[in-house]
Amino acid sequence: MSDDFSEYVAARWAGLVRSAVLLGCTHPEAEDLVQSVLERCLLKWRKVQAADDRDAYVHRILVNSFLSARRRRWTGEKPTATLPEYGDADHTTNVDDTDAIMRALDRLPGDQRTAVVLRYYAQLSEQQMATVLDVAAGTVKSRLSRAVKALAQDPDLTELRGTR
Repeated sequence: MSDDFSEYVAARWAGLVRSAVLLGCTHPEAEDLVQSVLERCLLKWRKVQAADDRDAYVHRILVNSFLSARRRRWTGEKPTATLPEYGDADHTTNVDDTDAIMRALDRLPGDQRTAVVLRYYAQLSEQQMATVLDVAAGTVKSRLSRAVKALAQDPDLTELRGTR
């Protein structure tokens, strides 16, 4: 049992953390969230293994845990005396692109943002997403459609698309 779980964690850790970041966590929060999700999965590993789609099952736990954590605590800015170091200025383009994408995602309603992350980052099918979100496949399609339309019109993404 533990070998299968260890292999699963090794293969999925980075993707799950990135999904949590794209949902709205900071990187340290994302790692904490994924760790707690995987702890829950380990305790119920036989149930996870028996699921029709293991990845969809784990992503559902991730999304539910993220939403539950957001309801429980304030996640606004926290003042600090010193700014974090970002390293060389050579990475400013990547930082700017990431910032533009994160701002665009922040403007989406939570259900649309979750749909975009599950579809385009986690690469779940619409049926898998419907299972994760516990909604009809048509609801998934409409959420994605509205999200894609909003992102296509987002001014922060104009430069990334190469249009003005």
